[in-house]
Amino acid sequence: MNILALETSCDETAAAILSGDSLLASEVASQTASHEPYGGVVPEVASRLHLTALQPLLRRAFSTAGLDIADIDAFAATAGPGLATSLMTGVSTAKALALARRKPYIAVNHLEGHLLSPFLAAGRPVVRSLGLVVSGGHTLLVRIEEFGSYHTVGRTQDDAAGEAFDKVGKLLGLPYPAGREIDRLAKDGDPSMYSFPRGMAKGFDFSFSGLKTAVRYALPGLQDARLADICASFQEAVVDVLVRKTAAAAAEHALRTVAVSGGVSCNSRLRERMAAACERDRLELLLADPKLCTDNAAMIGYVARERLARGLHSPLLEDIDPNLALA
Repeated sequence: MNILALETSCDETAAAILSGDSLLASEVASQTASHEPYGGVVPEVASRLHLTALQPLLRRAFSTAGLDIADIDAFAATAGPGLATSLMTGVSTAKALALARRKPYIAVNHLEGHLLSPFLAAGRPVVRSLGLVVSGGHTLLVRIEEFGSYHTVGRTQDDAAGEAFDKVGKLLGLPYPAGREIDRLAKDGDPSMYSFPRGMAKGFDFSFSGLKTAVRYALPGLQDARLADICASFQEAVVDVLVRKTAAAAAEHALRTVAVSGGVSCNSRLRERMAAACERDRLELLLADPKLCTDNAAMIGYVARERLARGLHSPLLEDIDPNLALA
């Protein structure tokens, strides 16, 4: 079965075509350069750029896959969470194509796409595990029982980890998005140079706003400090909390597999520390290729494929939900 999936939840326009277990095409048009002057995503700009990028992107995906619209058996799109005007672009397109071709339409939760992307990357079925979704807008610990059965055991109480990276990057005068630049600079820094606080919220929840504030108030006294040392120390504070809470949650829930996903999972220090923690605790670690960590349509197509295999699809009248929850 051939599935065309669209992802337009924020500032990436993405299209993917899956055929059975094979990913035939995964195309992404980035808007980063357009939003960089504003220091963040402007919703109206994002929605207009989605409209401009979508048709050329679809043509590229079909060309890469060697297929035509007539070969598609189902259409899927991210229905939430995300920016309302951005979500509407992808959902409206997928619904229109499904209606015109008289094929099923599948609404997909963006967070479920991220959560399961390590299984897509590994080419294996979803197993009982602990998922860490860590991105610009979300930081979640999720107990995965099986496909479609998820229980959130921890979430951020304020800023997500990715937000903390971007906001601290702005304080440091780094370009948006700052996560990649902080990771790069931190490689030449000393993570123990500055002792920034670890936001250990209750249980398995997260809190990063205090860390951001601590960096802000520390900066006037760090005028002669090396930027690399500040970046490394800040990054270590974020990674330390993510790794410790993930390891503790896996032990608490007797889970032997850890699946880490989301844009922040591209961070090299997080990957290094998580791998070491999982090796220490004898846990299996699943990490997606960086191309499947940031927003992409392949992960949306993967979820749609699993839903279709279970005879599930969505009514065309189903609306977007900018605040759609995972569990």
